[in-house]
Amino acid sequence: MWDTLIIRPIINLLLLFYKFLGHETIVAVTLLTLLLRIAVTPLMLKQQKSARQQQELRPKLMEIQKKYKDDPQKLMEEQRKLGINPLGGCLPTLIQLPLMIGLYQGIIRVLASTPLQLLELPQDIYRWIPSFSSLIPLKSRFLWLDLALPDSFYILPLLVVFTSWLYQKLITPPALDPQTEAMNKQMLLMMPLMMGFFSLTYASGLAIYFLITNLIGILQYYVFREYYTYPTPPTDDKKPVPTKRLPDGVKKT
Repeated sequence: MWDTLIIRPIINLLLLFYKFLGHETIVAVTLLTLLLRIAVTPLMLKQQKSARQQQELRPKLMEIQKKYKDDPQKLMEEQRKLGINPLGGCLPTLIQLPLMIGLYQGIIRVLASTPLQLLELPQDIYRWIPSFSSLIPLKSRFLWLDLALPDSFYILPLLVVFTSWLYQKLITPPALDPQTEAMNKQMLLMMPLMMGFFSLTYASGLAIYFLITNLIGILQYYVFREYYTYPTPPTDDKKPVPTKRLPDGVKKT
């Protein structure tokens, strides 16, 4: 089911782009990644809007959670009155995730870095498009890279780590408490390192996908910046006035 609905359409779309774009694998991967990001942009903006709304209503939300902590049904009713959908931030992610996973699995399969993968690849090609079978194996050379193998110069993994860190930093909302701030710092460190590890371990075509995704995400941040602008947490600007200490034996009048 997973292969039929997600992987095979992606593989055949990649082959279609490859066929009509000069047999350049890197161009086909870039275009497919761009189209997928554009397709899920409405969902991403909806997710950001929900996160921003919860950030703005956080004081009222905390008050309601404290008041109805023993009554989940009443808590959900009060949240709906504020216009907050508890699944508003999760649902878009659940829809995007299979597409993202399917895209990088499709890239790995279509590059076929081993003879066994190359033999299994025709099973994923639609039989009613016989011309696609003649495209295998795909051109895997790009600059110094073999897209079916990891980057031996570690340039791509470093670029992936940096762009992942920058993108994560841009989209992370401001923390309103020390616990959230600590979690944000941990995510800002762990996510780029995890992406870098995948880029070191798997085909450089996958690292290209990560890099393009990060660059498109950074561009989308600046294009739709109003969706990523969060309210500034209120701060108390009043500072205590220092009292002047009087000499011993002198009474204050």
